[in-house]
Amino acid sequence: MVRIFPILFILLWSSAFITTKPIVDNSDPFAALAFRFFFVALGFYLFCLYQQQSIIVNKRNLLDSLLSGVLFHGFYLGGVFYSISIGMPTSIAALIVTLQPILTNILAVPLLGEKIKFKQWIGVLLGFLGAVIVLGIEIGSNIPFFGLIATMTALIAITLSTIWQKKISNNLSLSVSNFYQALGGCLFHTILIFSFTKPYIEFTKTFFIAMGHQIFLVSFGAFTILMFLIKKNSASKTVSVFFLIPATSAFMAWIFLNETLTIIDLLGFLITSLGVYIATRD
Repeated sequence: MVRIFPILFILLWSSAFITTKPIVDNSDPFAALAFRFFFVALGFYLFCLYQQQSIIVNKRNLLDSLLSGVLFHGFYLGGVFYSISIGMPTSIAALIVTLQPILTNILAVPLLGEKIKFKQWIGVLLGFLGAVIVLGIEIGSNIPFFGLIATMTALIAITLSTIWQKKISNNLSLSVSNFYQALGGCLFHTILIFSFTKPYIEFTKTFFIAMGHQIFLVSFGAFTILMFLIKKNSASKTVSVFFLIPATSAFMAWIFLNETLTIIDLLGFLITSLGVYIATRD
């Protein structure tokens, strides 16, 4: 069962890019994320009660988990949602955050003491090349400047949060850690919407479907799997699977949104898959 977790993660995480656009089309991005992580935190809290796991933790573990949540759910998702809400193409946002494995490999050496093999670097470079081919960035695309800044912020945040989570992953049980991370994300976006934005949410049928998908399948499903993978594997190997996300998202868009999937896209997917295989193989 554990062996299929990376596949499940890729499918669930990739699907989030499909439902982000309808969410930000019907709400302020930060209000939507505050709404989302309120219910995610509530869900993990109820699960802890059901499992009879105490959420009372020491101050150090509390702050560590809240910080991880602010990085993952705050700066990362906030950056992605905001950039898409102001016109950043979803595919471009996905490609930028897909640079994460390269940064993680670079930082995992000094910060975590991990040893990155030469073949892992080859895999990383192949993965990035395949992602570029799939997304097919057009020279001169109309990319909003603040959207680019927000997405780059998201890239840095998810890189640092992955490394940070690897350092603290053994401090708390997965469900308690997820509860405090979701709480950190909710508090972060709540502060944002009352300090800098005019929050609004149009509770349309489309919003509820997209938000339900991101709460149950992405936050409860994909994120929990990611935390498990980070705990069990090295940070550098875990994030290598992210290179499959742009290609998988493109394939899902072809199925669900009737977007074009070309031979070049398929070629990029194969190159990316090869890169991930090389980077994660023992």
